[in-house]
Amino acid sequence: MAWIQTVDETEATGIVKEEYDASIARAGKLYNIVRLLSVRPKSMRAFVELYKAVMHDPDCPLTRIQREMIATVVSIVNECDY
Repeated sequence: MAWIQTVDETEATGIVKEEYDASIARAGKLYNIVRLLSVRPKSMRAFVELYKAVMHDPDCPLTRIQREMIATVVSIVNECDY
């Protein structure tokens, strides 16, 4: 896996701090995929909005569990750690 320098939680400001704090509030911890996006704050915000729209939309006909299962299978097929 490639190594990319990310913004540390203690040094986060602006958009990165907002998204870090929201991520921790939502998931109870800060996942590496969110850290990875910290090098591009605007992209980070767009990714998080897309994630929330896909995984947390109450109007989606799939249950949250079904969406998580699909994401897990896709990650396995793509040999992705996330």
